[in-house]
Amino acid sequence: MNLEVNNLSFSYEIGKDRKSKFYVLNDINCKFEEGKMYALIGKSGSGKSTLLSLIGRLDMVNEGEILYDDKNINDILRIDYLRNCCTMVYQDARLFPLLTVEENITFPMELQGVSKKECHKRAMELMEKVELSPSYVKRLPSKLSGGEQQRVAIARALAVGTKVLLADEPTGNLDRKTGDNIIKLLLNMANKEGYCVIVATHDVEIMNIVDHVYQIKDGALLEDTKE
Repeated sequence: MNLEVNNLSFSYEIGKDRKSKFYVLNDINCKFEEGKMYALIGKSGSGKSTLLSLIGRLDMVNEGEILYDDKNINDILRIDYLRNCCTMVYQDARLFPLLTVEENITFPMELQGVSKKECHKRAMELMEKVELSPSYVKRLPSKLSGGEQQRVAIARALAVGTKVLLADEPTGNLDRKTGDNIIKLLLNMANKEGYCVIVATHDVEIMNIVDHVYQIKDGALLEDTKE
């Protein structure tokens, strides 16, 4: 798997006449590979979350292109892209409050028609992968800590079978120790499980942990500071 961003710009119209453009991103070029973890760093409003949203098909590319295995992502059905290529974890875990841990994890699999037996088996495997005890399987999100909820969210994201895992400020609502554990978990997903993990964050300490760092400043991508 390879992911390429070529000459990508993103803007929206401003002014009463809607004829002027404000560029959130300007001529972005970068590459991502499986087996590695990347950090997109920058201040709030720099454009890092916008880039993540474009890669995740939450926003539409209007200038330039994003290629997944040499194919323009706009040419891939959005539902197929989200099921087979790319998925996202947010700052708040966004779990279904009335569903158990297992039900939250298996929800996307059930939408794909996976049998209940296979869903349960896969859920238990994913819980082990994200280091959640099997005893949590029937717990509701309200009975979990913030870090535990993020682990469930990561397991749910992995359940759909994509190779690219996007995380938008995944530690923003967590204390330092819990946040560090989540980052180490994501790094393990990349380096040992072969995922491509891309994290948007303003936490510069992540620079010392991940494989590659892309800094975004005022919509422009600066040189990879890990190279």
